[in-house]
Amino acid sequence: MTIEHRSDVLIIGSGAAGLTCALHLADHFNIHLICKGKLSEGATYYAQGGIAAVLDNEDTIESHVNDTLIAGADLCNKESVEFTVKNSKQAIQWLIDKGVSFSLEDQAKNEQDYHLTREGGHSHRRIIHAADATGKAVQTSLSNAVTNHPNIKRFENYNAIDLVSTHSLGIIGESNQCHGAYALNRSSKQVESFDAKFVVLATGGASKVYLYTSNPDISSGDGIAMAWRSGCRVANLEFNQFHPTCLFHSKANSFLITEALRGEGALLKLPNGERFMQNFDERAELAPRDIVARAIDHEIKRLGVDCVYLDISHKDDDFIKSHFPTIYQRLLKLNIDMTKEAIPVVPAAHYTCGGVVVDNNARCDLEHLYAIGEVAFYRLAWC
Repeated sequence: MTIEHRSDVLIIGSGAAGLTCALHLADHFNIHLICKGKLSEGATYYAQGGIAAVLDNEDTIESHVNDTLIAGADLCNKESVEFTVKNSKQAIQWLIDKGVSFSLEDQAKNEQDYHLTREGGHSHRRIIHAADATGKAVQTSLSNAVTNHPNIKRFENYNAIDLVSTHSLGIIGESNQCHGAYALNRSSKQVESFDAKFVVLATGGASKVYLYTSNPDISSGDGIAMAWRSGCRVANLEFNQFHPTCLFHSKANSFLITEALRGEGALLKLPNGERFMQNFDERAELAPRDIVARAIDHEIKRLGVDCVYLDISHKDDDFIKSHFPTIYQRLLKLNIDMTKEAIPVVPAAHYTCGGVVVDNNARCDLEHLYAIGEVAFYRLAWC
C-alpha cells in the first residue's frame, strides 16, 4: 500500500536554501520538508569562509557587482548579479535575526561590529563569517528554527526519486503542472508519494561526481536530473567551480581549507617552498578561484607532484587559532600544525554553477515547480 502525504508546499532539500524557504512560507502554509540525510547534513554545514555582502560603509554595490562580473569573465548575467548583490545586506540581516552568530571585530564596541574578511576576486573586505565554520552556524540556527515551527514537518533520510506532473500521470490534454514527488523512505525501504500544491527543489549541486570535492556524498545532482526528466530546461552545467584549496590527505575525506586563509595572508607554495601565484596573475593568492585552481593544477602537472602547499605559519599563533579554530583543530588531529608548517592542498569541485533554469521568482518551466539555491540557474526575465 502506497503511503501518501499531502501539504501546501513540498520542499525537497534541507540546506540553507530549503530551510530559508520553509521558514519564509511556514507562517502561511503547511510545509513538508524532505531531507536526503539528517536535517543537519548537506553542503551548507561544511561551508567555512563566509558570505559576501556589501556591509561596510566604504564598500559599494557597484564595486561588488563589478568584482563579480570580472571574476565571471564577463559571462555573468549582469541583471542577475545586480539582483543578488542589492539584496545581500537584507539577507544577512535575516540570518542574524534567526540567530546566526557572526564573528565580531576583536575590539567591537557594539554587537553590530562584525569582522569582515577578504577572499579571492574581491576588492574589499566584505565576507561576513562565523570564525571558520560559517556553514555550521547557518545550518544549525536555521535547523533549530525549522524544528520549532509547528507548520513544518520533516522527513529525514528520504531520497527524492522523481517529480509527479500532469503529463507523467497520463493527463495530456491539460497544461503540465507539478503535483508532488515520489521519495524513497530509506528506513522502511518503501517509496512514498508526496502531493503538494507547489514543489520547491532545493537539492544542491552535483560536485560529488568528481574525485576531489569539498561536498558531502549527498551532493549528487538529483534535483537537476528530476527537473530535466520533467521537461524543464537546464543550462550551463559545464560550469563547475573548483575551490583551489582542499586538504590533500588520505584521511581527510575532502576537508576544505577556507579561502579566507589567503584573504588573511596565507601564501601558496611549491614543495620547495617557492611561491608561484605571482607568475599567473598580478593579484597572486587573491585572484579569483578559477585562476588559482588552474594555476595549482598546472604546477602539479608540470612538476609531477601530488599537491602544493598553503602556508600561513608566518602569522601570529594566536591570530591563527582564533580566526581558524576549526581548521587548526582538524589539522592537529592529522599531525599538521598550521602555526608551524604549510598545509598540503589540491583543487576540488566545489559548486555547480549551472542548473535548472529559473527566473528571479525561482519559477521553472513546469508550472507550480520552483528551484532555489545551487540547483538553480538564475536567468532574469527569461519567459
